[in-house]
Amino acid sequence: MEPTIKIAPSLLACDFSRLGEEVAAVEKAGADMLHLDIMDGHFVPNLSFGIPVVKSLRRHTRLLFDAHLMISHPLAYIEAFAVAGADMITFHLEANDDPEKVIGEIRRQGCKAALSIKPNTPAEAALPYVEQVDMALVMTVEPGFGGQRFMDEMLPKIEAIRKAAPGLDIQVDGGIDISTAPLACAAGANILVAGTSIFGQPGYSQAIKELRDTAEAAFAPHHVEL
Repeated sequence: MEPTIKIAPSLLACDFSRLGEEVAAVEKAGADMLHLDIMDGHFVPNLSFGIPVVKSLRRHTRLLFDAHLMISHPLAYIEAFAVAGADMITFHLEANDDPEKVIGEIRRQGCKAALSIKPNTPAEAALPYVEQVDMALVMTVEPGFGGQRFMDEMLPKIEAIRKAAPGLDIQVDGGIDISTAPLACAAGANILVAGTSIFGQPGYSQAIKELRDTAEAAFAPHHVEL
């Protein structure tokens, strides 16, 4: 199936004092999925939120939950996040567990599987797994903190993965806004994780629409018959 543009607001950028309201607002505004940044303080130098938050939010939205596990041992937590309500589980190739075992466990738990690579990891490291996963995530910042500058040197990496897997969903995460989204989508990305460029705006509907419009215009050359 041909990839289409999807907008994934990053929960890390929302107002945590109004968590449920924020999720409901981006769902109403037209978001396609919700990006859940799970950090363990080991794989990345920060802590975010975990299983109880995912479980509590699951009861209040129909949005697809993409649990981005920025943790050292994803294999130990896949079942718990699946039970909590994750629809897709994204793990890092740089984590300590065997990628094929992680993918297999994600599938066994009934979730979609996605593989992420950090800026210093070449695209070639991910290519052996692209036929086994539903999505590849190219980090366009160093994982662990929001509000970083988009790294345009990651664009050739996106291009390499798109060339190897024309029908794969390719997500980008980090520094995405209406100026950087077209760059990422022209390179072949079709799922945009956006934090402050959505949650930091006065109107979520307008922010999502503008992001989608600029992304679709840039991604058009990648529409292919599969």
